[in-house]
Amino acid sequence: MIPVVFVHGFMGGSRQWQSQVEALAGVETYSVDLPGFGENAHIDGLDTIAGFSDWVLADLKSKGITHFHLVGHSMGGMIAQEMISQSPDSVDRLVLYGTGAQGVLPGRFETIATSKQRALSDGPHATARRIAATWFLNGDTAGAYETCAAIAERSSIQAILAGLDAMSGWTGVSKLPSFMAKTLVVWGDHDRTYPWTQTEELWRSIPKASLAVIPDCAHAAHLEKPRIFNDIVKDFLTG
Repeated sequence: MIPVVFVHGFMGGSRQWQSQVEALAGVETYSVDLPGFGENAHIDGLDTIAGFSDWVLADLKSKGITHFHLVGHSMGGMIAQEMISQSPDSVDRLVLYGTGAQGVLPGRFETIATSKQRALSDGPHATARRIAATWFLNGDTAGAYETCAAIAERSSIQAILAGLDAMSGWTGVSKLPSFMAKTLVVWGDHDRTYPWTQTEELWRSIPKASLAVIPDCAHAAHLEKPRIFNDIVKDFLTG
């Protein structure tokens, strides 16, 4: 059976995928912790999406994982797009979730430049909690907020600034028509980070793309509506 690789987003971590790993019981899974984040917060963050992609592909190769399904969330979806561009034969099926192909994030709740300025003035702890709140429809009162905020709080100011630079300096729009893997695009209909225009661009530009819109949730649909999210993704990957 083909293993499933999960790549988290900006200030995320592997622990955010626990519900999805449990839903795929019996399937080999690997949840990445990107440099600078999660369990790898002690490692300096990288400042390019291509650099993150290289790191993940090398990490998977070191574990003997060379052919896999790939799920990327948010910045992790950018990394997933770069991974399939760099190593198209490695990816069997692709899930791009709460993400887009333009690193400048048009329509984001605030510009990346503003996020950088506020990170420097507020510090990493306050930044982690503030940005984590934007991931949920109900902000910092959401059930999964504290867990996500605790993971985000592990990020250093270096990793935060590097991650923002990585996103702002990347675009994958021209590569989308070359993706030959069967692809599922997933979006929460109240996402404050990636508006519908970004989602639609992925869906309409990738040749074998299907679309799933999950209602009444924001940027963290896999935590806000895990049963719906898990059923959709499991059906796509194992159906």
